[in-house]
Amino acid sequence: MTKTALILVMLLSTAATAQNATPFQSAETGRGYGSLQQAVDAIGEGEGTIIIAPGNYRQCAVQQAGVIAFRASVPGQTVFDGATCEGKAALVLRGRAASIDGIIFQNMRVKDRNGAGIRLEKGDLTITRAIFRNSEQGILTADDRSGSISIDRSTFSGLGRCDGDYACAHGIYIGGYGALRVTNSRFERGNGGHYVKSRATRISVTDSAFDDTRGKETNYMIDLPNGAVGQIARNVFVQGASKENYSAFITVAPEGRQQSSVGLSISANEASIAPGVDRNTVFLADWSGDRIALGGNRLGRGLKPFERR
Repeated sequence: MTKTALILVMLLSTAATAQNATPFQSAETGRGYGSLQQAVDAIGEGEGTIIIAPGNYRQCAVQQAGVIAFRASVPGQTVFDGATCEGKAALVLRGRAASIDGIIFQNMRVKDRNGAGIRLEKGDLTITRAIFRNSEQGILTADDRSGSISIDRSTFSGLGRCDGDYACAHGIYIGGYGALRVTNSRFERGNGGHYVKSRATRISVTDSAFDDTRGKETNYMIDLPNGAVGQIARNVFVQGASKENYSAFITVAPEGRQQSSVGLSISANEASIAPGVDRNTVFLADWSGDRIALGGNRLGRGLKPFERR
């Protein structure tokens, strides 16, 4: 190797080492940070984007203010693995707004058995191309009636639990938010609880798949415990064999009608029970008594379209 070539190799190696030492980069300033929390704190009450290099990180962060975008530089190659802040989640969000793009969250477990990829406590949240897997919960939120949540092209796998002395955990558990929108996403292999539980006033779940064939002791596919308006449309649902509760696919107001479900549209969905499973159940179970627009759904054997309870 020539002297010039050797110097070039050394320079490239030094640059790579520096980049790896600061995997969290501000898109606005170009400055790199060694920890995610440092990058979050640098944005503070302002607005900014944190670009995250590929890697497996045992780090977490708390957003106290501002508007922050968390973006993987290569979607699907940034993994937050097992580390949680405040005994809650990898990302604890209570700023004005946050967005997540291309990040994987896995193996989140905490003392109260609600370990999540994201704990949203206030503000808007937008998620695209994310994966939540093998944790107690994917996303868990507090209440913020002025806030909205949008999830697109994301996967929720190996989540939930409903055992022991603690409240159940779910794939997604949305508290008293203004709106939840889920599009083009996949839910599979639940470990208990519901795949989607939402107390949001408005719901939209469209063009998504709920595959319960490898679920273990799971409950409902979509649970709207206090009712909601909006739409559930063009989804595919398959109920598996291992159920803690197989009595319905979708429920409206099973915990009491606290908000209107008038005009909730549930249409153009396809629902079935997994091959080899012999049971009868209900596609939509309603406790609200409101006028729900139900129709145009393709239901497999053993499925009753509607039951008022």
